[in-house]
Amino acid sequence: MPAKADKHRQGQGGPSGGRAGLPRVSRAASKKRDDDVSTEAGDVAGAGAGGKALIKPPDQLELTEAELKEEITRILKADNPHAPQNIVRYSFKERAYKRISHVNQMAIHFSYDGNLIPKDSDEGRRQCMKATTGAEKAPDETSAETSEETQVKGEESTGDTQAAGEETAEESGTAEVAAAAGDEETPPPKKPEKKLVNQFNFTERASMTLNNPLREKACQSEPIAWKDFSATVNQWEIYDAYVEHIQKMEKEKEKEKSKPQAIKKEEEKKKERKFTSLEFQSNEIAKISKAAKIMERVVNQNTLDDIIQDFKYFEDESDEYRDQKGTLLPLWTFQYDKTKRLAVTAISWNPKYKDLFAVGYGSYDFMKQSQGMLLLYTLKNPSFPEYIFSSESGVMCLDFHNDYPYLIAVGFYDGNVAIYNLKATFQPSYKSCAKSGKHTEPVWQVKWQKNDIDNNLNFFSVSSDGRIVSWTLLRNELVHTDVIKLSVEGTTAQRPEELQLKILGCGTSFDFHKKIDYLFLVGTEEGKIYKCSKRHSSQFLDVFEAHHMAVDSVSWNPYHSKVFISCSSDWTVKIWDHTIKTPMFVYDLNSGVGDVAWAPYSSTVFAAVTTDCKAHVFDLSINKYEALCTQVVVTKKKNKITHVQFNPVHPVIVVGDQRGHVICLKLSPNLRKMPKAKKGQEVEKDPEMEIAKLEKLLNLVREPAKQRCEQGGAAAPPGPPAEQTQL
Repeated sequence: MPAKADKHRQGQGGPSGGRAGLPRVSRAASKKRDDDVSTEAGDVAGAGAGGKALIKPPDQLELTEAELKEEITRILKADNPHAPQNIVRYSFKERAYKRISHVNQMAIHFSYDGNLIPKDSDEGRRQCMKATTGAEKAPDETSAETSEETQVKGEESTGDTQAAGEETAEESGTAEVAAAAGDEETPPPKKPEKKLVNQFNFTERASMTLNNPLREKACQSEPIAWKDFSATVNQWEIYDAYVEHIQKMEKEKEKEKSKPQAIKKEEEKKKERKFTSLEFQSNEIAKISKAAKIMERVVNQNTLDDIIQDFKYFEDESDEYRDQKGTLLPLWTFQYDKTKRLAVTAISWNPKYKDLFAVGYGSYDFMKQSQGMLLLYTLKNPSFPEYIFSSESGVMCLDFHNDYPYLIAVGFYDGNVAIYNLKATFQPSYKSCAKSGKHTEPVWQVKWQKNDIDNNLNFFSVSSDGRIVSWTLLRNELVHTDVIKLSVEGTTAQRPEELQLKILGCGTSFDFHKKIDYLFLVGTEEGKIYKCSKRHSSQFLDVFEAHHMAVDSVSWNPYHSKVFISCSSDWTVKIWDHTIKTPMFVYDLNSGVGDVAWAPYSSTVFAAVTTDCKAHVFDLSINKYEALCTQVVVTKKKNKITHVQFNPVHPVIVVGDQRGHVICLKLSPNLRKMPKAKKGQEVEKDPEMEIAKLEKLLNLVREPAKQRCEQGGAAAPPGPPAEQTQL
């Protein structure tokens, strides 16, 4: 039996037997693998025996045997380490916040939206139905061919399985032959593939466009000819050149004289034609721009009809139930794209055109100075400014001339002053410079004054450098004259050389008396108010210890010749009689006061704006203790109100903020009450009546104030009025 097995193995291992030789090959391959492994192990042993040292990094940690044998256990959890553990939700049942005990620990690392459709869904059934109907509609010939192919494949597969059965029966004695026969079992017959149907009627096509050929074109110009010229010049050569030039000019004049008069007339006509054509073009442009402005105003009046109706006719009837309190009705907001990052630094109404006002733009953040702008708006067109002027430095103040309403005096942050003419170009007609005596610090206020003796226009300016300067407009330049220099009393610095240096005060605001030309007031950063005169440049007429911080604004009453008002960053507004050193009324507004203004229609009404975005309107004849209206008029987010002004005719005020917006607000009837007429009498609109109304209020507090001044002396610090102390 073993001999037969050997012969049988030899017959299968010959050239005719093919399948039985596979086990021997696999055994040889396994033997070869063992040899390779043994050689690799030998190489490693040899390398160790050869004396080659292992390379270790210098910073490798050396551990002892105890540390190496120590077992370190780590527990892996399914919790997400990044999941929050302190989520709180509000419990409506317990009316308190409760911590959530269960937190979702699942972390999604990858997600992808697939396009597989379940077979049980409606869309899957629809596609299966389409596939089966397409297979049934196939032609009969293809079905016959496929059936024949399947039969042939079935016969071949049955023959192979029979032969494999015989061989396995013969080789059942040996395990190697059985394993080989098991490895070479034939795969099951393949099912016929279904033909895919094109459901989208798609055909792939390609096209190619022509690419334009690139062309290069180059040209070279001839180099410019240049020459070196050098010569020495003396006085005689210069004299000869001047003489030659004069002779040429004389010859040209003789030629012009010798020309016939007809040629001269033709040349003059040509020049006149040129000038007339330019004038005609400018006139046409002016006409077109005027027509465009009128059309723009008409369109705005149609779109903003509701606001215009409120401006003209609306009267808040609810004032009757407010116990003499009033409100401010917002009308328009004037803004320009290029002034969004600039603050409103000055506002002034035109004395002739009551709907026109000028706005100066700059910055009070002195670490972030940039360019400034001067814009002129009108109530007839709130969408776009009428005139636009830009400047290199920020505009700090401005003022219209009373007799010439097209002239505007402007003061800048860099110390310059300028005059803008609305009839001329967009550049200033006059501007100061270092030679003409400009200020060295920002100019805080400018005011036009009456013409001088020679009938020249002049205006005054005040600056932080302590100088009050008078500027006179001559033909082509501005001429300056220092009127007075502010000095801080009691601040003389003594030098080792026994020299005394006076420290100059910093002027922040000033105002001239409405009736007495030479009298004016100056507010300073030290909180003092100086009463000065144009006639005395060396000393002050009087000094008021007014505020504890910088005086932001000071203004004479338009009716009463003795009364003026001041405001400061120390939160207070004070009303003064310039003959008494203590204030008549003191109002604390709980925030820094940016500006204050008297109403033009009453001697007892004034408005103030604070840094907390509120506007306050007072009427002393109705309530002398608190404001009739305190209202937030702009958004508070990083914003402040900087200036306020009354319209000279209409019952509106304009307010400017730090974001470049100008808001127009209408006063309610309680804020502009006129004196009631008695039966059978008409209301007298006389300034004397306004003076008497304010004088009556001042008499209530004037005598206690005088007594305090007499008790405390001339240099006594100001105190609150008698009526305020009772509160």
